[in-house]
Amino acid sequence: MSSNNRNMNYKLKQSWYNKNQNGRGKNHKTGKRGSSAYVPKPIKKPPVKISFLGGLNEIGKNITLIECDGDMIIVDCGMAFPDGDMLGVDLVIPDFSYIEQNVDKVRGIVLTHGHEDHIGGLPFLLSKVNVPLYGTPLTLGLVENKLREHSLINKVKLNTVNAGSTIHLGCMDIKFIHVNHSIPDSVAFAIKTPGGTVVHTGDFKIDCTPISGDTIDLSSFAKVGDEGVLALLAESTNADRAGYTRTEQMVSESLDTLFKKAEKYRIIIATFASNVNRVQQIINCAEKHGRKVAFSGRSMVNYMDVASKLGYLELPKNILIDIDALKKYPPEQIVLVTTGSQGEPMSALSRMAYSDHRKVMVGEGDFIIISANPIPGNEKTVGNVVDELLKRGCKVIYESMYDVHVSGHACQEELKLMHRLVRPKYFIPVHGEQKHLRKHVELAEHLGMERKNIFIGDIGKTVEVCDDYMKEVASVPAGKVFVDGLGVGDVGSIVLRDRKHLGQDGLIIIVASLDVYDGHVISGPDIVSRGFVYVRESEGLLDEVRKLALSILEDCAEKNIHEWGIIKNRLREEISKLISQKTRRSPMILPILQEV
Repeated sequence: MSSNNRNMNYKLKQSWYNKNQNGRGKNHKTGKRGSSAYVPKPIKKPPVKISFLGGLNEIGKNITLIECDGDMIIVDCGMAFPDGDMLGVDLVIPDFSYIEQNVDKVRGIVLTHGHEDHIGGLPFLLSKVNVPLYGTPLTLGLVENKLREHSLINKVKLNTVNAGSTIHLGCMDIKFIHVNHSIPDSVAFAIKTPGGTVVHTGDFKIDCTPISGDTIDLSSFAKVGDEGVLALLAESTNADRAGYTRTEQMVSESLDTLFKKAEKYRIIIATFASNVNRVQQIINCAEKHGRKVAFSGRSMVNYMDVASKLGYLELPKNILIDIDALKKYPPEQIVLVTTGSQGEPMSALSRMAYSDHRKVMVGEGDFIIISANPIPGNEKTVGNVVDELLKRGCKVIYESMYDVHVSGHACQEELKLMHRLVRPKYFIPVHGEQKHLRKHVELAEHLGMERKNIFIGDIGKTVEVCDDYMKEVASVPAGKVFVDGLGVGDVGSIVLRDRKHLGQDGLIIIVASLDVYDGHVISGPDIVSRGFVYVRESEGLLDEVRKLALSILEDCAEKNIHEWGIIKNRLREEISKLISQKTRRSPMILPILQEV
């Protein structure tokens, strides 16, 4: 039986029961209606399973699986940027093993909005499984760019859904509810399953004066709440912040003030490429003050191209210029909008700060505004970029007192309102680190929810909910997969450990040629040092290492030891002891032996 037929059968049974319960059925003996009528047992609702492959106890990599009656949907599929100890890693994506194992159950992927932490993992998932995508126009426009880069555009079905619409995936009806966020076309989901309704807020805030689009559709949340909500999954990013998130209009006023202050300077503004509303504010301000606008950074150019083509970015006539045309205009007529607000090493602003940008040199004539707050963990890198810009004589505005950035996430009072409107039976805080999740739990308890009806999850955890209970069930395969260049998943904890080892203490390579018959040394051993000591100043130490290596190799030959694994282990162990005694360092020892 197909999932749609199962759902219809369930609804028909439930409808029959509703009509014949409460003493309104016929007595099976007398045929008369009355209180003694036969009342069938209620149809037991199937449980809803919710699994988390990312987005909990971390910032980014958001992906949630919702499963009921044999059908599964995926909410978002994001990525995260590597931590400082993930040396050489470009991106971090979720482990998709569980999805691959259950691909026959997956009815589709629904997307809340177009930020990288919600769509950045899609190309890597869709290269393994073919699943249809559902999202709003801007979100799918940004996804389309990604799929084209990965040569997947003709292999994936993209389904555009406008806010307010409902789609049917298996036994589930998913309503797209418009919300405010720092990118247009953001939505939440009311997911109606045979086991009950699950509300997923996505990233949201309540902005009564948004830069573009309508205000959040609170009436739809209230209606869903009136109909009954089994579980609420609400974002927790700002759950530790009191009050309300400030409106984007405040940034417009601050930008106008700073533009007046920078009347004789070239203005450079760093912001998130995905913050289309912020870029629109910058363009509006530039037009008011008679300046031209240029974009720098690949992601910035791509985002703005998609947003303008879809009508989410209004560009006044002749205001946009190419970055190559900057020298044709005096500095006081230029606004350069760039990536790099998080101090990313390869971003346009970082390259400017370290004089590595091919087209833009910064100096005393530049007024630089960083229109973003550092993501937790990025404070140091942002600070380094600011310092370098200041060294070059730039005037840099990065302090929060200038109001050049407001969050796109709900603070405590907005979260309270969401809880009051939805009135769920169970609550699961999502999207945040442990401190955010815990604060959100405190908030829910303050509103009267019992602790037993709240679940704090983690990556890989699965919770099962129904009318009668909420309980944790068997975990699913989950974790972090590292993307390094073209390699996906080929860098693991052991490789990272080795990279960290190399970065801390360096490497010593021991190269020797051995006689194929008796194992005696024919040439070498040669000692190569990388990142350990400066060779010219440490010839005595390296000569000791060479002598010890020769002694070990000859001893093995005399004892008729020809197993290379044993020989290499002896070299590593004894040379490590020598180096530790002499230097208190522990470089990686790499023996390279060949038989001649």
